[in-house]
Parts: sequence; structure tokens; C-alpha cells
Amino acid sequence: MLYPEFDPALIEIGPLALRWYGLMYLLGFAAAWWLGRSRAREGLAPFGPQRVEDLIFYGALGVILGGRVGYILFYDVARWLHDPLVLLRVWEGGMSFHGGLLGVLVAMLLLARRERIRFLALTDFVAPLVPLGLLTGRIGNFINGELWGAPTQLPWGMQVACAPRPDLCLNKLGLEPGTALTPPLHPNQLYEAALEGAVLFALLWWFSSRPRAVGRVSGLFLLAYGVFRFTIEFVRIPDSQLGYLAFDWLTMGQLLSLPMIALGLFLLVRAGSRKEET
Repeated sequence: MLYPEFDPALIEIGPLALRWYGLMYLLGFAAAWWLGRSRAREGLAPFGPQRVEDLIFYGALGVILGGRVGYILFYDVARWLHDPLVLLRVWEGGMSFHGGLLGVLVAMLLLARRERIRFLALTDFVAPLVPLGLLTGRIGNFINGELWGAPTQLPWGMQVACAPRPDLCLNKLGLEPGTALTPPLHPNQLYEAALEGAVLFALLWWFSSRPRAVGRVSGLFLLAYGVFRFTIEFVRIPDSQLGYLAFDWLTMGQLLSLPMIALGLFLLVRAGSRKEET
């Protein structure tokens, strides 16, 4: 299949533009807000519905700041050392889920201390609200034509135009200059939207629909996301500035997912040994 080129700007009015990627972020935050208020009204939150707006505000700051700082530190630190101001040029692209996760955890820690709520009780509430944002974010990656998978012979592989993506064609795939189209590539963004978004949401929403020991929902989120991301990385092209870190297959995404898997297992086992419930 030929990848359908999308205009990254949904609406342009003079110098202002609403971009698809920004819209996907807004939809993700809106979904988290709606789901959070719904659960809070049902008494399944550690606070009332009026506090959900504060939660989304703190979470949005954590996602944006943590995602940008995480991308620079995990994937492009050499560029930052050469040009420190690149950290502020968010319009050039570059966000990291793992950095965003750390940013959200810091934000939730601050909110939990302010509201005098147990940290893990708060993250248990937040975890099921996250996957729909991951789904919309990966759709944004697909619209932007970024984060492609490796070449494939599967019938749903997509050929991508090289002209607007020299980094993909020349640096990541090593194609000859002037090549018009890539070979068919795994639509990695859609795989991640399905697993990290739809499947993870269904799993966490079901699991958290009844009282669980404190930390179990958070543990399941970390474990499931880590396993999904680690698996998908096998068909994802690594960042050209990093390549494979070891064994000709280990990527930075997989390396960063291993602590998530370990911590998720720890929380599930630890919570399972206790009688208390959220």
C-alpha cells in the first residue's frame, strides 16, 4: 500500500495553525478528563470530580515537559550538548513516552502531596486514563509519517515517499539518493496505537473496575506497556543517531522498557501479598 500523505496542519489562519499532532494530544487529555470525572462521580477516585481538572493540568505539564526532556536525554543528548537551546525548540519535534511517564510520575507525586493522597492510590486511578492518550498520540505519529517500522513483505506494509523524509530513507534505511519510495514498511505507529492504546485501555479498564490492592493497577500498566513496547520495537527502525545498542536488535525503547517490566512485576507481587484494597 502507498502511504497517504497528510497535511500536518488541519487548519491554518494566517501565521496560526492547528496541527493534527497537537489535536491528538488535546483529544487524549480530553478523554482522560471525561473518563476521570466519570469514575470520580462513581466514587472510584481518591478525590471528588472537581479535582480531576487539577489532575489533568498536572498530568499535561508532566507529559509535555517530561516527554521533551526525556527525548533529548535518552535519544539526542549529543545534539543538546552541542546546542543546549534545542531543548526549547519543541516545534522541531521529538517526544519520548518514557520521559513523559517520568514527568507524569513527578507531577502525580506533587499532586498527591498537595492533596494528601497516597501516591500509588493516585497512580492506580490515573493508569486507566492514559492509554487512550497513547492511542491518539500514535495516530498523530501516523499522520505525521514518523516512527516507521522495518521493511516487510506483509500485505499491509506501506511504501512512503522519500522526498519529505531524507532521515528515514538515507540514514535509517540506507537507500540510494534519489530513491522515490521506500520498500513496504511495517506501520509501526498503528501497531502501537492498537496495543499500547486500545488493548491496554480495555485491559486496565476491566482490571480497575473492581477494588484492587493498592499498586496493582499501576503494576499492571507498567508490566503490560513494557511488554507491548518491547515486542513492537523488534519491527521498529531505531533512531538513526543511536542505532541498535547491542546484539544488532536491542533498541533504546526496549532498554527503557525493561525497568518498567521489572517495576510492574514488583508492584503486582507486592500488592498481591497485602490485604488492603484501593
